[in-house]
Amino acid sequence: MKIQLFAIAVCILGLCAPQDARSQSVWVSDQFEITLRSGPSTSNAIQLMVGSGTELEVLQRDADAGYTRVRTAGGTEGWVLSRYLMSEPSAREQLQTLSSQLSSANTSGSSLTNQLSAIHGEYRTAESRIETLEREKSALNKELTEIKRTAANVLSINDENTGLHQQVMDAGIRVDVLEQENRELSSQTKRYWFMTGGLVLVVGIILGLWLPRIRWQRRSGYDRF
Repeated sequence: MKIQLFAIAVCILGLCAPQDARSQSVWVSDQFEITLRSGPSTSNAIQLMVGSGTELEVLQRDADAGYTRVRTAGGTEGWVLSRYLMSEPSAREQLQTLSSQLSSANTSGSSLTNQLSAIHGEYRTAESRIETLEREKSALNKELTEIKRTAANVLSINDENTGLHQQVMDAGIRVDVLEQENRELSSQTKRYWFMTGGLVLVVGIILGLWLPRIRWQRRSGYDRF
């Protein structure tokens, strides 16, 4: 009943529309199967039966005769009664179109839902990856801190080794100096003992020569008394 009322309203609007429209589409009422005639009267031959909801292209309107010259999608031209035409698709066609659009929308919605779910999955994966990278970064920072501390210790040990090496070199130089001084002292001691021995020898020789003469002189003096 609602479809019939809708069709009647559409027909009334179609009759009230301007009659000189060109290159305009119209649709056959969803209540009729109309005839496509070779001329604008019932006396003209029927060329084609046009089913309800068929889209036609308007070529010419004859308001006096109440006919409209149209062209079908297949290219057939002819005249149909204007009162059986609507300026928009029938309610049935619109319902089918809306159903198709709704199905398409549901499909698109399902696709969007799947895409959104995939995006959520990628987001969660990215979050997990970020958390893993943060943990790796923290571990690397700890390793870097340990490496810096170890490097500082190595540098300190290297400085200590350098200082100890310098001390060893200085000690070696002092040992060389002491050894040289020891050799010089040993040489001086030998010379001292050599000179002392020579002096003792000379003194002994002198005493050996001089003491007998003293004794002889003393004896000569006693003999005189």
